[in-house]
Amino acid sequence: MPERATPEGAMDDVDEVTRAVLTASRLLVAVSARSLAAVEDRVTLAQFRMLVVLSSRGATKLVALADLLQVAPSTAMRMVDRLIAAGLADRQTNPGNRRETLLQLTEEGQRTVADVTARRREEIASIVARLRPTQRLALVEALAAFNEAGGEPPAPVADDRHAHPLGWGTDAVAAHEV
Repeated sequence: MPERATPEGAMDDVDEVTRAVLTASRLLVAVSARSLAAVEDRVTLAQFRMLVVLSSRGATKLVALADLLQVAPSTAMRMVDRLIAAGLADRQTNPGNRRETLLQLTEEGQRTVADVTARRREEIASIVARLRPTQRLALVEALAAFNEAGGEPPAPVADDRHAHPLGWGTDAVAAHEV
């Protein structure tokens, strides 16, 4: 694979960048795991992913939820049953089609997502605060380019509720509308 021309002194080593991103991903996974620690006795990582999707999308059909999470509907149903038993989600009949059931978060489920997200945000902010202002700017630019290359739309500035959950871009989310 030919290397692209780069400005004098600039790095264009795909392997080195890949190693740096992998290291950062380990850090972010650790931050995510720590943010879930307070609820890990009630919620698995997979169940939390489901809570995040329900939080961002509102009432959702089981098939759409399973598709968004890329799991079989039977797997999604078992996860939902556990979340309902934990008091974090509930089912309701779709008022637009009485044969369909919609899944949604309870207030406790919404609070759980908000609490875990707040802990995650605090820890990330603490890490970012240790960077110099020029490093922060470079990080924002690098992550924006990385996200764009990966097809991830920018997250909202102040309200994570409407962010596209778990790496699904605008087209994938629109395809799964309720």
